[in-house]
Amino acid sequence: MFEVDPNSQSNLDEVTTEHIHLNLAVDFVNKKLVGTTTYTLRALASLRQVIFDTAHLAIKAARLVADDGLSVTLETDTSTVHSIYGTALRLLLPKSLVAGEKVVLVVDYETLPESGAIQFLVPEQTLGKAHPYLFTQCEEIHARSLLPCQDSPSVKLSYSASVRVPKPLTALMSAIATSNCDDDNTTIFNFEQRITIPSYLIALVVGNLASANVSERCAVWSEPENIDSCAWEFAEMETILQTAEELISPYLWGRYDLLVLPPSFPFGGMENPCLTFVTPTLLAGDRSLTDVIAHEISHSWSGNLVTAKNWEHFWLNEGWTTFFERKIVGRLHGEDARQLSCVIGEADLIESVRFYGKNNPLTALVPSLDGVDPDDAYSTVPYDKGAHLLYYLENLLGGEAVFGPYMRSYINSYQGQSIGTSDWKDHLLQYFSETDQSKLALLNKIEWDKWLLAPGMPPCNNKYDERPQKTCLELADRWLQAAQDSSYSQFTPDDIKVFSTMQQVIFLTRLSEAAPLQPDTLAAIDRTYKLTGYRNCEVRFGWLVLSLKSNYMQVTDAVIDMLSTQGRMKYTRPLYRLLHACPEGRDIAEQTFARLRNFYHPICTRMVEKDLEL
Repeated sequence: MFEVDPNSQSNLDEVTTEHIHLNLAVDFVNKKLVGTTTYTLRALASLRQVIFDTAHLAIKAARLVADDGLSVTLETDTSTVHSIYGTALRLLLPKSLVAGEKVVLVVDYETLPESGAIQFLVPEQTLGKAHPYLFTQCEEIHARSLLPCQDSPSVKLSYSASVRVPKPLTALMSAIATSNCDDDNTTIFNFEQRITIPSYLIALVVGNLASANVSERCAVWSEPENIDSCAWEFAEMETILQTAEELISPYLWGRYDLLVLPPSFPFGGMENPCLTFVTPTLLAGDRSLTDVIAHEISHSWSGNLVTAKNWEHFWLNEGWTTFFERKIVGRLHGEDARQLSCVIGEADLIESVRFYGKNNPLTALVPSLDGVDPDDAYSTVPYDKGAHLLYYLENLLGGEAVFGPYMRSYINSYQGQSIGTSDWKDHLLQYFSETDQSKLALLNKIEWDKWLLAPGMPPCNNKYDERPQKTCLELADRWLQAAQDSSYSQFTPDDIKVFSTMQQVIFLTRLSEAAPLQPDTLAAIDRTYKLTGYRNCEVRFGWLVLSLKSNYMQVTDAVIDMLSTQGRMKYTRPLYRLLHACPEGRDIAEQTFARLRNFYHPICTRMVEKDLEL
């Protein structure tokens, strides 16, 4: 049997989900969702059973709804349990279906506390300290712990929902809000997502929330206590969205709202349709970290409209999105900014390959994930190796004048579909066979297996403009030279005053590459630039990484503070690993994690446990 998705137990080749309706009630006291999900399914082949993915769900009952409205109770089988992929829910149908036949099924269930998709927060974990909060994170294979489903990006479905929450809380979803109504001490919120999406993009948040409009189609949401600062930080959302439209094609999702989550959110952003989730670590106070919004907006096309068919082809989501993000940054802030972003991305890729090992199969652009938890494969590789390939192709083929029409054709050709790397490559070759045979000849000379299947760094280097880096690299080299005789009086705070965030990161990265540095050098750097208390998280993180690589334990309190006040895995996992590797830091890392483990999102907790070998 052809395996559509190695990370799903659903019978994806026999049946597909066309629509889901969720009817959920939020129980904060018992930290669970009580729900009923109604499925409209279409048979792809003759079949007698439907298999859904589940994980940490209590299945109460299942039934088939006949054309006359009568229900037939279905036998449920949950005996097949996989250590990584959860419990297969098998529903035996009263009669076989033939290809093309549709059926409506209903499943009653509750989530269990172990659900990897849901984080319940007590009031003390919120800004307002008065109300509980919950949010979901279904990427990559956690939708199955939110609802029984065909939890594979190969299945794209529309959905609607009714969510009952206690007053005065608000529910939002990755869909358009259609109405709400009061019912005693609760409010029922209704939603509809008409554009088909994969299960990992179903998202829910419930909390004490306020909003501020940025434009007619864009709003910022957060807890009321920081709505003004969030609205100011992300006031450029509409401009970024318009720039993306000019680059790719019109935005189809209706609204683009943004939700600033509590600090335990494990990612920089999550591209949930109509409602991007972002980390509060982006609140730098100077709009310097809003490139993440360019990334999440770009997902509206690459990932959400054109979707990787399974997690082995994740680069089609993230590599394209990173490439689009940098194009948008270039249009908004100049080509120098795009070049700096590419340089930082390459440094991140080098670090990921070093961490995993250059021969580790998970560093391939298209890795094999059979028997692998996709969370364990998560790294910057699909982002930066994928963007590296697209940048290489753009320059090989003649720049944006040639590549721009191609990338728009790619999105238009596959929107609404889930595809694999072979589909992408076939379209690339077909497009240039029809438009420019000389370009096709260049593509046919590429060693595709080395790009797509080989582990480690890409087979070809990209040449980036060195001029935007020159000043920050020269400053770093001056520090390294001064370290030889402790001649630090030449440096002043003005050295980095005009640096962009990316230039400051490149400056610190260059120093990290030379680590370990001596304590007097690090003390002088911090004394000059006040990096330990820097508000910008990217810069502060870069400084703490440099310090820990040099076993500079004077930053221990600052490291613990950063680990205690945010749960973004980009920062949290490396800081724990580096602290743990310091001779004096092992016990501190383990004790800090033991104290904070319940603060972090379940995904982050599990990954840090693996990092620390606990």
